[in-house]
Amino acid sequence: MSPQPTLSAPRAAARPLRRDAQRNRDAILAAARRSFAAQGLGASLEGIAREAGVAIGTLYRHFPSRLDLVEELFTAKFTELLDAAEAAANMDDAWDGFCHYLEKLCELQACDRAFHDLVSARLPLHALGRGMFERAKGLAAEIFTKAQEQGTLRGDVTPQDIAFVIWSQAGIIQATRTVAPTAWRRHLHLMLDAFRAPCAHELAEPPLTPQQVDASLVALECPEEECVECHGEE
Repeated sequence: MSPQPTLSAPRAAARPLRRDAQRNRDAILAAARRSFAAQGLGASLEGIAREAGVAIGTLYRHFPSRLDLVEELFTAKFTELLDAAEAAANMDDAWDGFCHYLEKLCELQACDRAFHDLVSARLPLHALGRGMFERAKGLAAEIFTKAQEQGTLRGDVTPQDIAFVIWSQAGIIQATRTVAPTAWRRHLHLMLDAFRAPCAHELAEPPLTPQQVDASLVALECPEEECVECHGEE
């Protein structure tokens, strides 16, 4: 596998743009938002530039890499996820918090293919986005532990089992997107019932280890032909 790009810290705030430059930037972001939501992180940057009515060089002047464009678009969604995780962690009933967090995570995943790619670790993030996502994961682990301590979440599941929720939701969301766009909620609540302590039965297989989850994510990374920024310039 080709080496991942080096991540940089967020850049300092730039001076205000000229009106025409700001118009180009806004057009690029609008086109990228539509393309990433529909096609995922592998959406063509050339196609985004064409839709925005700018040259590809103009896109790269504003966003030197795909990572820069992705983080500009998705910082707000990671903030939303982090807010949901913090709210869930502060709920007295940890089961309600567990359900609230997973519902929000899957809702964000359902409405945007690129966000799904990000939570599936299909593209690395700069320091800001990675920090926010890691903070959300830490809060999710707190919610998980608290629910087990309260006896509402079955004791034989691990945080790695949440990966199955994310991965299975991906296929359901994709298959039902145009015919029943909220069908994912039914699957999620079936899964939540399976996580309840009173429903626990002996499981046929042990949980994945964190290392096995990381190894499995390799298969979810952007293929070279879909996401060339992971491997080199477009």
